[in-house]
Amino acid sequence: MKFRTLLRHFRESFKNIGRNGWMTFASVSAVTVTLTLVGVFLVLMMNLNHIAGNVEKDVEVRAHIDNAANDDDIKAIGKQITEINGIESVIFSPKDEELTNLIDDLGDNGEAFKPFEQDNPLRDVYVIKTKSPQDVIKVAKKIEGMEYIQSVKYGQGYVEKLFSFVNIARNIGIVLIVGLLFTAMFLISNTIKITIVARRKEIEIMRLVGATNTFIRWPFFLEGLWLGVLGSIIPIGLIAVLYYNLYKYAAPQITFKFIDFLPANPFIYQVSAILIVIGAVIGIWGSLMSVRKFLKV
Repeated sequence: MKFRTLLRHFRESFKNIGRNGWMTFASVSAVTVTLTLVGVFLVLMMNLNHIAGNVEKDVEVRAHIDNAANDDDIKAIGKQITEINGIESVIFSPKDEELTNLIDDLGDNGEAFKPFEQDNPLRDVYVIKTKSPQDVIKVAKKIEGMEYIQSVKYGQGYVEKLFSFVNIARNIGIVLIVGLLFTAMFLISNTIKITIVARRKEIEIMRLVGATNTFIRWPFFLEGLWLGVLGSIIPIGLIAVLYYNLYKYAAPQITFKFIDFLPANPFIYQVSAILIVIGAVIGIWGSLMSVRKFLKV
């Protein structure tokens, strides 16, 4: 395509947007409303995924070693654990260190355990991290069957519920976002269809003077692109302002170790780029579907 022809298509697409004011407003409004909802769900899903990732990273297996095991037995256990598939790291924590950590974690209440420093009731522990959090249960069951393993702790009962909740939340979020995107595509497609129907005479004249199918389609293609991009501007501004203020005022108030928001910078820019791309794709798709179905060229 010649550069002059491309410029002509750009000018024509801008003129069409201006000439069809109400149709443009309807299309942009449809994309704006939908992308606002998509943006909100996207922010929620990305933060939920971030929080879930933090929780999953802290899921670990703690293998408590029987007091009857000697140093050689303990080393042998460590070697067996490292040979299990899916292991990321294995750290040995002697019982003296375990007691010190317990006292430190309890703060003032930990003073009650100091008399046990000479006669430590705790056990040596192997702390195991898996490459995938979902492998924790499988690895824990393998370690349980090893000799001199007194008990294995990995948050049994809670870990399964955590993984189940995270998977359900992610799936629901994906379904909602996809549903909203298809709704936006349907709305803008129908709006552009009405525009095309209203301009059938113009299209017929273009065909009579020898315009090719591609030549006729290009302005509609670009028009859909502009409508999608225009529809993303308000959602981007709204979500950016709301998220920035939420992060600025709410994030410092959260004291839970695992719960934190994604930093406003660069998160806002990432979401903005995603919304622009989604808006452009929605507009282009809606336009192309309309042209294909309603323009018999």
